[in-house]
Amino acid sequence: MLHMPSSFTPLITAQSHPDPVTFVFHGSRLLLREADLALPSARELAGLEIAGTPHAVGLLGERYCQTVWRDSDELALPGYAWRSMRSLLGALDEGLLSVAGRASQIAEWARTHRYCGACAQPMQLKAGERCFVCGACGMMAYPRISPAMMVLIRKGDHVLLALHAASAAKRFTPLAGFLEAGESVEEAVHREVFEEVGLRVHNLQYFSSQSWPFPHSLMIAFTADYLDGEIRIDPSEIIEARWFGPHDEWPERVPHFSISSVLVDAHRPA
Repeated sequence: MLHMPSSFTPLITAQSHPDPVTFVFHGSRLLLREADLALPSARELAGLEIAGTPHAVGLLGERYCQTVWRDSDELALPGYAWRSMRSLLGALDEGLLSVAGRASQIAEWARTHRYCGACAQPMQLKAGERCFVCGACGMMAYPRISPAMMVLIRKGDHVLLALHAASAAKRFTPLAGFLEAGESVEEAVHREVFEEVGLRVHNLQYFSSQSWPFPHSLMIAFTADYLDGEIRIDPSEIIEARWFGPHDEWPERVPHFSISSVLVDAHRPA
């Protein structure tokens, strides 16, 4: 499952380093060498037009990591290409990809907060915090994090999995949805379950959480027990939902990049 490696130390204040690990983004795409998916070196980046100043990401072991972004997707480095973060699942080292996910969120925060959203004046970095502040009106902007719940519903020796209409993978997974303003995670679980499949649940138990940088989610996973109701899907959200038991053919196993596959496999029949 994607998570920060134990050798990673987060940093907020930028450092001067002769050979930093630099993540260069255009939107959600990362600049990598096509031949071996290597990041560009400091020498290669010297002639590349970068928007703004680099932002600190952290230390990966003893290597200082920073992130920048470009307005243009023109490729000024021969042999390099822009790669979507999702396309790197299973292709790039998981520890490095996790750090790149953190870097992508910082770069996008920097790109979208050059000016104040309230009065349109230039924003400035606040010392000691991952925060932009407007010198004119005082509005502060932190990197965006979007919390989302995930839940695997159990009914005896069966669990509920659904085929989500918006899913790019088109496979059965636990129910999931974003929290709404003023809502606790538990309240979101009850609401999403009822809205998406018409069921009520109880006995919620926390399972685990995961940062999911596509683009800025925090996945918070639970298990819950079926209480009552019959499956009634919301067709705008769910294509199909059904119970999977010991004698059913379960969805194929997939690598544990996401908390979803870990949650399913934790309840898969032996």
